[in-house]
Amino acid sequence: MSKLKVIQLLPELNIGGVERGTKDFSKALVENDYESIVISNGGIFERDIINNGGKHYKVPIHKKSIFSLKLSKVLKEIYLSEKPDVVHVRSRMPAWINYFAFKNLDSKPLLISTFHGLYSTPPYSKIMSKVDHMIAISETVKNYIKNTYKVPGEKITTIPRGCDMSIFNNNPIDSKWMLEWYDEFPQSKDKIILTLPTRISSWKGVDSFIDLISLLNNDKYHALVVGPVAKSKHQYFNKLQNKIKTLNIDNKITFTGSRNDIVNIYRLSDVVFNLSIKPEPFGRTTIEAISCGAKVVGWNHGGTKEILDELYPNGLVELNKIEDLKNITEKVSDRSYPSPKNNTFTSEKMIKKTIDLYHQLLSTSL
Repeated sequence: MSKLKVIQLLPELNIGGVERGTKDFSKALVENDYESIVISNGGIFERDIINNGGKHYKVPIHKKSIFSLKLSKVLKEIYLSEKPDVVHVRSRMPAWINYFAFKNLDSKPLLISTFHGLYSTPPYSKIMSKVDHMIAISETVKNYIKNTYKVPGEKITTIPRGCDMSIFNNNPIDSKWMLEWYDEFPQSKDKIILTLPTRISSWKGVDSFIDLISLLNNDKYHALVVGPVAKSKHQYFNKLQNKIKTLNIDNKITFTGSRNDIVNIYRLSDVVFNLSIKPEPFGRTTIEAISCGAKVVGWNHGGTKEILDELYPNGLVELNKIEDLKNITEKVSDRSYPSPKNNTFTSEKMIKKTIDLYHQLLSTSL
């Protein structure tokens, strides 16, 4: 076979896990001497795709509108020109546009989709299963696909997401950063740091985290909630603030807002939490925190359970058992308590498994 050519489709290339993963995968394809093409509406990572040796076609496939289906003609022309071996769709609207582009192709590339979540609205989402093969980012997602779309298990391969160990690692914290941190957040100095990295949303477990802090009746702890508050969530955020005041724990919990120094915050943290009420499709913050040397505690479901089962089963707690959450937090936050195993969920491994899957499927389709 000549040089493998892969086209990835996603709505845009702005900040987000899928977008960052697409950028990193494009770079890895080029480094492995393959041709990489990304089709999207563009964004901040577009320049990275090109600088790292890939090609980008800017097509507005991000709009959830029936009129976007007309763009299938544009995709068809790109496919006829580029003649890719693999088309890899990573989102539902691009998958719909691609579906109509493929209908009019005589010679079709291998079509792969990645399910990055537990998609709602099954009729709209079912298009992600109308492919040659699916990638699920966890067993939780794989089981959801099988049960929701009645897809046979052999058409789905589980390839867990991974984090970049050159970024997320347990290197020493820069002393200048540490001074600046304590200058901004002096209330966290000389404390056992408990961190919940999440955007503010009712299903992300912030309520449970506040309940936990109120039960930890000890001044040695300080809690951080690290993540943004969207405009639509201000009312919920105000409810959380009122709850904190009522419980009289204002001095024990800090909302930092969005931060671009999450790696150092993980390194600073003694325990990081994933307390999402709904099962997480994967649980990216769990592997990031473990890679940076933190212990992780999370509810015993979804992708978080899968990761902790492998790396830190001591951190698992049955869903909504707040008293158990308190007891396990007190135990694992002791700095002499055993740490997790080294993280095995790496982006390097994820990329290799994906490329290997391409070759395996292409060889069986010949």
